[in-house]
Amino acid sequence: MSWLQLHIDTSAASASDIETALLQLGAVSVTLQDNADQPLLEPGVGETPLWDAIQLTALFDGDSDSQKIIDRLLKLLGGTPPNYRFEKLDDQDWERSWLNDFEPLRFGERLWICPSWYEPPEPDAINIALDPGLAFGTGTHQTTALCLEWLEQASLKDKIIIDYGCGSGILAIAALLLGAKQAICVDNDPQALAATLSNAAQNAISDTDLIVCKPEKLSAILAEQGIAADGFDLVIANILAGPLISLVDNLTGLINSDGEIILSGILDHQASSVAEAYEPHIDFDPFANRDEWMRLSGKKSSPTS
Repeated sequence: MSWLQLHIDTSAASASDIETALLQLGAVSVTLQDNADQPLLEPGVGETPLWDAIQLTALFDGDSDSQKIIDRLLKLLGGTPPNYRFEKLDDQDWERSWLNDFEPLRFGERLWICPSWYEPPEPDAINIALDPGLAFGTGTHQTTALCLEWLEQASLKDKIIIDYGCGSGILAIAALLLGAKQAICVDNDPQALAATLSNAAQNAISDTDLIVCKPEKLSAILAEQGIAADGFDLVIANILAGPLISLVDNLTGLINSDGEIILSGILDHQASSVAEAYEPHIDFDPFANRDEWMRLSGKKSSPTS
């Protein structure tokens, strides 16, 4: 069986109406994707952000009449014709095709992220079993990769870390497998916390070594675990520049006197603003970048006399 695929270039304001119309016309599925390389990371609670420029793709039975679809779509929308194109797709194993988009990834010399359907390329390396899911963080994005590369070369033995804005939990899991003693994972999205626990279990990490909580529960969790409010050897925050700046006192307040911090999710033109906010508290290393993304890392500043 073949399929007819319709691509429409549109905007966030029009996407919902076009999606609804296509489903009424019998589309088997409708998907939306970025049409202008606009980053969207870690939405707030209750938010469902869309890109400004969107490519909307609808899948129809291969025997469908493309001209009738467009004529009926324009009638439903009652507007000017959108920018569109059709293409024919041969039938294939869609599940296998999707799985093949995710392959093992290597970070540094000894750290791999491996989907569960692959044999680890280096069985004796440090292999994190992680499948793509609903929470941000599989290692494919530059921000996550930059953090994983830092962790891979760090000395983490017996350290207590906190991953603030944990997403999938990939960074905390990596830190634990690289020798950290305990990780606290914080996120305001319950879906992210559930994904983190699931991914931890998949990697044989116990719920005493990795603990999840929402930000408002952090103080209680620290008290339960006997961790001082400023007791972390490493703070990781791979979120966005705006939240990083607003959280400067919270995040730097978590670091012990010899501790370190990793900040990511920062576009290159935002790095100076983030660094400026943290410089009273952090002695920064040279910044690292991948494409347009930056990673900032450093140690807690010594108190001035």
